[in-house]
Amino acid sequence: MFKFDDANLYGKEAVDSVLKSYSTAAKGFQAIASETAEYSKKAYEANVAHLEQLMSVKSFEAAIELNTSFAKSAVEGYLAELNKLGELYSDIAKQTYEPAQAAAAKATEAVKSNVSKAAAAAAA
Repeated sequence: MFKFDDANLYGKEAVDSVLKSYSTAAKGFQAIASETAEYSKKAYEANVAHLEQLMSVKSFEAAIELNTSFAKSAVEGYLAELNKLGELYSDIAKQTYEPAQAAAAKATEAVKSNVSKAAAAAAA
């Protein structure tokens, strides 16, 4: 038999898990925004420093060498930042899925229990 008190409890748990997921996602996106802003600031400062060094170069060969080393370090830094952001996005996905996974496991267990009770009642 359907119990309305149980439905209310399951509804509250579902809402709580959704709110927890949203809260976790919001915190994760704030961390990503902070990380992106920090990287942008560092990249800007590196570009300014590079331009200052480039202005003081005396020969064309030295300018090419300076640009080559700067480009290499900029690409390496960018790829490292992409890896870090990828890990942050992955962590957000895992953490926001956990409450839903727990609720789904609990609901599955409740359904299995009800099916077992119904089967036992039908057999009797």
